[in-house]
Amino acid sequence: MATIKDVARLAGVGLGTASRVVSGKGSVSPATLEKVRKAIDELGFRPSHAARALLSGTSRMVGVYIPVLSGTFYTPILQIIDTELRAAGLHMVVAFGVGLGDARRQAMEGIEFLIERGCDGIIMMTSALADEDLASLGAKQRQIVALNHEFRAMPEQCFTVDHVLGGRLAARTLLDYRHRDIGVISGPAALSDNVARVDGFMRELEEGGIDTSKLWVAESDFSPAGGWAAAKELIESGHKCTALFCANDEMAVGALSYFQEAGISVPRDLSVIGYDDTPSAAFSAPRLTSVHMPWREMTLNGINALLNRCYDLQRPVSRTFPVSVTLRASLAKLPTTTSRSRKK
Repeated sequence: MATIKDVARLAGVGLGTASRVVSGKGSVSPATLEKVRKAIDELGFRPSHAARALLSGTSRMVGVYIPVLSGTFYTPILQIIDTELRAAGLHMVVAFGVGLGDARRQAMEGIEFLIERGCDGIIMMTSALADEDLASLGAKQRQIVALNHEFRAMPEQCFTVDHVLGGRLAARTLLDYRHRDIGVISGPAALSDNVARVDGFMRELEEGGIDTSKLWVAESDFSPAGGWAAAKELIESGHKCTALFCANDEMAVGALSYFQEAGISVPRDLSVIGYDDTPSAAFSAPRLTSVHMPWREMTLNGINALLNRCYDLQRPVSRTFPVSVTLRASLAKLPTTTSRSRKK
C-alpha cells in the first residue's frame, strides 16, 4: 500500500508539500499540485484515517452517546445523525450504557470512551449526568451538545423540546374528545423529560376541572413489555377509564397489544394516546394517536451547533421546535349525553 512518502518521492517534492496537498491546507503552486495529484492517481494512494487525522488535526469523527441501543425511539435519531454527518464528510461513533454502575456512571464511561477514541465532538442523549460531571470534562465540554435534555452548566449547547407543552396537548386532546375518566402509564420517575410531560398532562387536566388525585396512574419503563404489564394491571384493577395516556409510544404499543388479546376494542371501549410519534405509531393496530415531537428538527439543529463549534462552520441554528398532536384511529370522541364509564 502506497504511503505519503511514496507520493512525495514519485512527485519529486518534499513530504511537507505532499502533505499539504492531501490535507488541503497551505499554499502549493498549480504545477506542484498537478504533479502530486498525478502521483496520487498513479499510486492509487488513499490516506488512512489516522493519517488524515494527523494531517488535518481532526479525526473527522463525532461521538454519540445514548442510554440504550434498542427500541424505536433512538434508531430514527441515529439515522438522522449518521446521514447528516456523512453528508458533511464525517463519521459517527456510538456508545451506549453498558457495564456495572448506575445510569450516571455508565453515561460518564460512555462519554469518556468517545473522548479517548479521538472524537472531535459528542452528541449525548442522557439526563443522568450532573453539572459537576460535565465540569470534570474540562475544555472538552465545549465540544458537546445535548439532545432532549437541559443542563444548567451549558444551556447554549442543549437542544430539547417543550415536554410540558407536549403533556398539556395530550390532555387537551382527550378533554376535547370529552374524556374525563382517564388512566395514565408514566415512564420512569427519574427521567426529567418524563416528569415534565406527565406534569404538563396533569396540570391541563386540573385546569379542565379533573380531580387528578382520583386518576389511575402506573409507573413503567418506557418499553412495550412495560406497557403491556401496566395495561393488564389497569384492567385487573377494575378501574373504569374511557381513555389512556401513555408517556411514550412504545408503552402505548404494548398496551394496544394487551387490549387486543384481552378482547378490549380500541377505540370503541377505550381510547389510547401515546407520546413521541415514532414510526411505530403509524403502523400499530389501530394506528396510534400520538403527541408529535419534532425530533428531526431538534436533532439537525443540535448537529449544526456542534459542527459550528468543532469545525468553525457557520451553519444556521434554531431553538424553536413546534409540538403538535397527530390524530389517528386509536382515539374516539365520547357521546355528548354521558361518559362511557357511567354506561357500564
